Amino acid sequence: MRRVRVANLDVVLSGGPDREGGGTGPMLVLLHGYGAPGEDLVPLGRQLAVDPSVRFAFPAAPHVLEMGLPKEQAGRAWWPIDMVELQRVAMQRDYETLTSRVPDGLVQARAEVEALLDALEAEHGVARNKLVLGGFSQGAMLATDVALRSERPPAALAILSGSLITKAEWIPLMRARATMPVLQSHGRTDPLLSFEVAEMLRQELTNAGVAVEFVPFNGGHTIPNGAVDALSKLVARATA
Repeated sequence: MRRVRVANLDVVLSGGPDREGGGTGPMLVLLHGYGAPGEDLVPLGRQLAVDPSVRFAFPAAPHVLEMGLPKEQAGRAWWPIDMVELQRVAMQRDYETLTSRVPDGLVQARAEVEALLDALEAEHGVARNKLVLGGFSQGAMLATDVALRSERPPAALAILSGSLITKAEWIPLMRARATMPVLQSHGRTDPLLSFEVAEMLRQELTNAGVAVEFVPFNGGHTIPNGAVDALSKLVARATA
């Protein structure tokens, strides 16, 4: 793997013939979750059973959380989150607030990821129809937002322990993505992002005609082996 700067974001590239993101093969771009180090999802690339030509990009979110750690180990965020408020709303099962909120910083985060995808195409030869976009937790929400709004959507979308947010804006956009394969996984006992809201997201996508492969599992806020296997198959199908 190698560390590069792409569109003002720190990115780890891996996979491809040289295992450093080289070559001309398709690419999986994965956005990490809130509070995770920028390289949190890098090991996932080694777990995926995909063609050797497939490349991976793991961008680090631009906001560094002050945790008293070296920069490379510090938690990152795509936008600020009030964790106390989030936990309060989740405990009260206030699903209307959870699904209606438009996070401060979402617009900027979306612009940063769009710039990243444009730069990956220009500098690394990754066409959008050969690019799978996904993420975990906050990264999954951002990936969903980008996939729904982009003028040039990715080949497929992976929502790993994500959630439905800004529903008044997302739901009208979903029908235009009816041909985009979507993988969604979520733990039934997720303590941070409720399984019930994840099911709402799946249902709204399905109602819009999107073919969603839903991978529920008995667990919490994590990426289980079943989701890894499903992600491998999604990348293979979407970039064939």
